[in-house]
Amino acid sequence: MPEQQPDEDAPVFAIAAAAELSGMHPQTLRQYDRMGLVVPARTQGGSRRYSLRHIHQLREVARMSAAGMSLPAIVRILELEEHVRELHMRVQLLEERVRTEMQNRPGARVFAAGQSGAVVTLRHGRRVRRSTDIVLWRPHPRGDADT
Repeated sequence: MPEQQPDEDAPVFAIAAAAELSGMHPQTLRQYDRMGLVVPARTQGGSRRYSLRHIHQLREVARMSAAGMSLPAIVRILELEEHVRELHMRVQLLEERVRTEMQNRPGARVFAAGQSGAVVTLRHGRRVRRSTDIVLWRPHPRGDADT
């Protein structure tokens, strides 16, 4: 049976465990939570629960702080890193959708760009107004989306 990777976003660590794993004092974690630096999930009773991702963030905060970075700068860096992570997830989803589309509809297809900029698939044999641009798209033989 294959081993499952732990969910990095699962809120499983209480504040004492998170403080020990990150090498920080629990009061520091509370302060970072109030500042919005590293914000853990909460239980129904209001207790903080940290994930592995939070532990990594806390270690990174400690490293950047030791290097002389200000807390506002660290907040901005963490925000940007989270944004990049979300964008990577969106790209992976879109790449999977493209792969699925290419598998389900092999062969050449014709698309038109409408006046609003929307891309529409043309039915075979349909005429297009002169004001509409036509692009012929063929899947790359290696399965890449770039052609």
